[in-house]
Amino acid sequence: MLAIQPLLALGFGVLVLLVNQLPGMAHGKGIYSTETKALQRAAEIGCNSVHENNGRWMPCTDERELHQQLRKQ
Repeated sequence: MLAIQPLLALGFGVLVLLVNQLPGMAHGKGIYSTETKALQRAAEIGCNSVHENNGRWMPCTDERELHQQLRKQ
C-alpha cells in the first residue's frame, strides 16, 4: 500500500503540469511563421484577416477576435 502513494503523487504532479500548460500550448498552435499559414488557419476558424505578433503571424484581426472564434469551435 505504501508503494502506491508515491506513484499517485507522481501521477498527480504530471497531471497538474499538463493541465497548467494546455492554454499555452493552445496559444502556441495559433502562431505561424508565415502570413500564408495564418491566413489558411483564419479561414478554417471563420476569420477574414491576420495580424502580426512579435514577427510571427496569428489568425484574425487581433487576439480578442481569435479567442472569440476559437470558443465557437
